[in-house]
Amino acid sequence: MSDAAEERRASELRRLIEDANYRYYALDDPAIPDVEFDRQLRELQDLEAAHPELLTPDSPTQRVGAGPLKDFAQVAHDVPMLSLNNAFSEGEVAAFDRRVREGLGREGLELEDETEYAVEPKFDGLAITLRYERGVFVRGATRGDGATGEDVSANLRTIRAIPMRLAGDNPPAVLEVRGEVLMLRRDFDQLNQEACDKGEKTFVNPRNAAAGSLRQLDSRITAKRRLHFFSYGIGRVEGVELPATHSEIMDWLATLRMPVARQRRVVSGVSGLMAYFKALGEQRSTLPFDIDGAVYKVNRLADQERLGFVSRAPRFAIAHKYPAQEELTEVEGIDVQVGRTGALTPVARLKPVFVGGVTVTNATLHNEDEARRKDVRVGDTVIVRRAGDVIPEVVGSLPERRPMRDLATPLHEPFVMPAVCPECGAPVLRLEGESATRCTNGLACPAQRKQAILHFASRRAMDIEGLGDKLVEQLVDRGLARTPADLYALGLEQLAGLERMAQKSAENLLSAIAASRHRPLARFIFALGIRQVGEQTAKDLARHFGKLDAIQGATADTLLQVPDVGPVVAASIAAFFRESHNQAVIEALRRVQAWVDGEAQAVPPGRFAGKTFVLTGTLPNLTRDQAKARIEAEGGKVAGSVSGKTDYVVAGAEPGSKLVKAEQLNIEILDETAFLYLFDKGEPPR
Repeated sequence: MSDAAEERRASELRRLIEDANYRYYALDDPAIPDVEFDRQLRELQDLEAAHPELLTPDSPTQRVGAGPLKDFAQVAHDVPMLSLNNAFSEGEVAAFDRRVREGLGREGLELEDETEYAVEPKFDGLAITLRYERGVFVRGATRGDGATGEDVSANLRTIRAIPMRLAGDNPPAVLEVRGEVLMLRRDFDQLNQEACDKGEKTFVNPRNAAAGSLRQLDSRITAKRRLHFFSYGIGRVEGVELPATHSEIMDWLATLRMPVARQRRVVSGVSGLMAYFKALGEQRSTLPFDIDGAVYKVNRLADQERLGFVSRAPRFAIAHKYPAQEELTEVEGIDVQVGRTGALTPVARLKPVFVGGVTVTNATLHNEDEARRKDVRVGDTVIVRRAGDVIPEVVGSLPERRPMRDLATPLHEPFVMPAVCPECGAPVLRLEGESATRCTNGLACPAQRKQAILHFASRRAMDIEGLGDKLVEQLVDRGLARTPADLYALGLEQLAGLERMAQKSAENLLSAIAASRHRPLARFIFALGIRQVGEQTAKDLARHFGKLDAIQGATADTLLQVPDVGPVVAASIAAFFRESHNQAVIEALRRVQAWVDGEAQAVPPGRFAGKTFVLTGTLPNLTRDQAKARIEAEGGKVAGSVSGKTDYVVAGAEPGSKLVKAEQLNIEILDETAFLYLFDKGEPPR
C-alpha cells in the first residue's frame, strides 16, 4: 500500500471507529458487531505502529490509557462550575418558579405567560468540563471546588462516549462542554461480577465506581472500565454565535456528536415541571443509568443572564430531588450531641443498615420537638432515609413493632432532653420561639470549644490547613487550647508530642497558623462564629464598617443600615459582642496578633461604597474573581445583571447581552484599562 493509500485508510478507519462509538454510546444503536469494531481498531493500531507519522492526538487508539501519573495537575476553570440549589417538594418548586417570575418582572401574569423551562435528568455521576479548541479535545477536568479542578484529560480520553474531535466543518475556536461522567448499570454489574470472580472488593454503587475509575492515576485502569458521559451545558465559548435558548444549545451539542440525554424536554410553569418530574420518576427504574432527580433551567439565555447568581448557585436553575431510598432498622440508643453554638441535637444510634449506597449507623432526630413528634424510643423499629441523599435521618417509628414490657406498657420511656449539658454538666436552656435547646456554658463547654476552634480554622474562615477534628480534640482535652487565641501560642514541642504528629507535621501546622494572621477582616468576622452570620454577611459588615472596633460598638439599629441585615441578624450580632466571654476571646486574639492585617485592609470610607458594577466578557489580564475582589475591597458591589441601579459595566472579550443593555441604559462602560485607571485614580478616564 502506498503512503497516500495508507494515510487515506487510516483516516477512513478513524472515521468508521468514531462513527461506531457515536452510534453505540450516544445513540444506543450499534451499526456493526463488536468483532468488526475490534478488527477495525486493530487494523488502525497496526497502521499507526508501522507509520508513526499517521498517529493523531484525536485517534481512537489513544483511548487505551497511558502510564501512571504522580499526581493530577490543577486546572482553573475559565467559567466557574457552580452547584445547584435543591428542591424536595412541589412547594419548593413553586417557590423557585415564583422567584424566577419575580426576578423577570412577570409576577401576577396570566398562565399563557408562564416561564419556559428546559428540563432534564439529574445524573448521579461526577461533574466534569471538556475543552475543545478548533474542534479538537485538548483538556478535561473535574469540578473540584467550582473554581479549580483536577486535570483528568488522560482518563477522559479513554471514555469512548466523549468525541476526540467535534463533528462539523466550522467548529468553535473554543468550546467548553459541561457534563457528567457516570457508569451505566449494565457496566457496573459486569465490573462487580468480575471483581467477585477475582476475589476483589466490589463497588457500592455506579457513582462510586465512576468516581474511583475517573480518578485513577494510571489511565490504563480507567480504560478497562466502561465509563459513559452525558453533556448538560457549556462553559466558555469563542468563535460561534450561540442559540437563544438552553434547549437549542443542547440540540446544537447533539449535532457536534456530543452525547445528550434523550429525556430532556421543554415545559412551561410549575404544572409542566411537576408533570415532567412525575413522568421521569416513573421511568427511573428502567433507565440505563442512575438519576437522583430532575434539573430545571430557565430556557432563554437572556432570562438566565437577568436572573444571575446567588452565592455559589444560579438563580435560574434548581435540582428537584426524588425521595431518598428508605430502609427499616432498630434504634439501639439515643445520644445527645453538642454543636458549636451549644445546640443539643438528639442522634439515634442504629443497628447498621445499608441506605442509598452507604451503611448508616447514626441518624439525626433534629431537636426535642421532632423526637417527641416522631415518638422515637430505644428499641423501636424505624424508617431511615438519607435526606437529600446526604444526611441520614429517622423519618418515623413503627409503634406496632415496639418492644413491650406487657400488653399495655412499652419497654422504653419516651425520649426527654437532658436538663444539663452531657459534655460539661452546665444547665441547658430553650428560649421562647426557638426549636433548639442550648448549653449555657459557652466556650467553657469542651464540645462547644472544639467546634468553635474547628470553625475558626476552617477553609473559608482563617484557613489553618492541617487542623482537623482529631487534633483539635487532643488540644482541647489536654488543656492546650481553650479558645482560638490559644492556637497562636502553641509551640513545636507541644504539637510534636501529640498522637499522629511528627516533627514535620508540627512544623507545617505552625506555618499554617502563622499564615492565617494575614486573612482579611471579612474572614476574621466569619471565623468568630457569630450566629446568623455567614460569609456574605461577614463581607457586608467588613465593607460597611471597615474596622472591627466599629462593628463591636454598633447597636442593633446601626447594624440595620448594613445591606441585607435584618432585625434577627442585627440582634444576634449585637448580642454576640455584648457577651463578656466573646469580648475576652477577641481581646486575646488581638494580644497574640492572630489578626494583624485586617484593619489595614479595611475599606476606605465611601470610596466606592454604594457603587454597583457588572462584569461581562473575558478581560485580557484579570480573572473575574480578581476584578470582583478589587471592587469589593474598595466598597463596591458586583451584581449579576444590568439594571438602572448599575453604575459601571466592565466589559471584556465576548461580552454578551449585558453590554447591549448597558448601552441602551446609557451606563458607563469600562474596558480593563479604564477599570484599572478608575481604581488607581478614583475616577474613570475622560
